[in-house]
Amino acid sequence: MTKVKHVLGLSGGKDSAALAIYMRETYPELEIDYFFTDTGKELPEVYDYLNDLEAFLGRKIHRLNDGKGFDYWLKEYNNFLPSGQQRWCTIQMKLVPFENWIKPFLNDGYEIVSYVGIRADEPSRDGYQSTNEKVVARLPFAEDGLVKQDILNILEHSGLGLPEYYKWRSRSGCTFCFYQRKIEWVRLMEEHPALFEEAKSYEQVLNSSNGEPNGDLDTKDKPVQEQYFWLGKGTPLTTLEDPVRIKQIKDNHAKRLARFKKRIRRNALIDSDAIIDTVNLDDIYDDVEGGGACTVCYK
Repeated sequence: MTKVKHVLGLSGGKDSAALAIYMRETYPELEIDYFFTDTGKELPEVYDYLNDLEAFLGRKIHRLNDGKGFDYWLKEYNNFLPSGQQRWCTIQMKLVPFENWIKPFLNDGYEIVSYVGIRADEPSRDGYQSTNEKVVARLPFAEDGLVKQDILNILEHSGLGLPEYYKWRSRSGCTFCFYQRKIEWVRLMEEHPALFEEAKSYEQVLNSSNGEPNGDLDTKDKPVQEQYFWLGKGTPLTTLEDPVRIKQIKDNHAKRLARFKKRIRRNALIDSDAIIDTVNLDDIYDDVEGGGACTVCYK
């Protein structure tokens, strides 16, 4: 008989937290190991929420990490900041530590069943896909027909609620996640100014000898600096410190939010404009949920 190890990755986001609760209540016969892969650059609210969730579940959440940290990998990648096209942070600091964690079990003949919080109302996505056929992804929410409203209900009825960062940001993940929208960067500056300053500092990592970024990346026909901004080409985070620009971003966002609110019904858990905003931020901007981010980081 094949030995089976059941694992469930927690990102600090609403869906994976709700899935952990759902699996405990719906499939109590399963012995599930919960894990969180820590980059060391997560929001403080994420760590607080994981502690609360661990207490609620009454089960240890395994804290995994790569043992080296973001700064080490930044140097390894020639001071080239991660981006939607170069997500080395997800690979090196999320996926590799997970693979290293399950490797001894695979070597011992286990099949790994990994539960992922992708819902039935999301575009077809598979979550993490291993090249090892003994690692199988399961999507209980999608399989059982649960949608976003069900996830919010699970969190509400559990008493755990949403993570505190949902008062200002739409997903978990690193403080300087490049998938943040400008309104979220502005809010990071307001909520955690020191973390915003740290994000700015990474844009300014230059080779002290020649004033150019380290490494041999192909920057032919491109201004060197455009490779090193979280917001994309020609837009350093310092541009968000201009009061006029801040007001413009907030005003534009308020208009989008107002239009969106006319189309929805309120929920007991979503009882404030701030939560309506962040829980639905992708819809407000007419984007797919996650905006292309890996489910390992934000689910």
